Amino acid sequence: MRVTSQQRLDDGVLEREFTLGEIPGILWTPAHASAPAPLILVGHPGGLHTMRPRLAGRARYYAAEYGFTAATLELPGSGDRPRAAGAEQARADLRRALEHGEPVDEIVDRLVLPLVEKAAPEWQAALDALLSLPEIDGPVGYEGGVIAIGIRLAAAEPRISAAGLFAGSFVPAALFQEARQVTIPLQVLLQWDDARNDRQSTLDLFDTFGSKEKTLHANVGGHTGVPQFETDAMARFFARHLS
Repeated sequence: MRVTSQQRLDDGVLEREFTLGEIPGILWTPAHASAPAPLILVGHPGGLHTMRPRLAGRARYYAAEYGFTAATLELPGSGDRPRAAGAEQARADLRRALEHGEPVDEIVDRLVLPLVEKAAPEWQAALDALLSLPEIDGPVGYEGGVIAIGIRLAAAEPRISAAGLFAGSFVPAALFQEARQVTIPLQVLLQWDDARNDRQSTLDLFDTFGSKEKTLHANVGGHTGVPQFETDAMARFFARHLS
């Protein structure tokens, strides 16, 4: 892990860009931490440059209001990273199948499973590097999407103690099986009118999770219409489980 730039933002949060090998990432740390802080891994659907304002808004809120550190990574095949073989064709096939009302399960597997297989170990490697920094300590939370990546990490990574998962992307059937193995506290965010998301599939997934503590937040609106108060609701969820 190599820090490539840093700046102190107007709220006192320290923002550092870094690379993990060739993978770009961003780390936000609180202004005046008196002790090593818990860490939240901030997931997203790819395109770190485009997503940065939204990610920074959430991360800075967690840092300034709750004293958490937060970090994110660019996804495989996004931003300036090499494109994944077959991913663009799978996206085109998925759009065509949705337009014509055709089955999509096989296409979703082609698109999402290779992404999960590559991204999850990268997040775990980032976790190794981040937890070696003196200003960061456990416990660790994961929030955001792609929800399939969040499922894999929540099921397989013992250092993650709680997860806030954003519905809004397709989940392969194999990940439903992994969801049964998730036992950490969960908060799932669903936009009820999200045209990109199969609402019933998200409800079925929520039912499948093996966690004894799981909460579903469903709001009227489309994919980008998440109410601002949900940021505080997610922060309070992490405050209960990471503080």
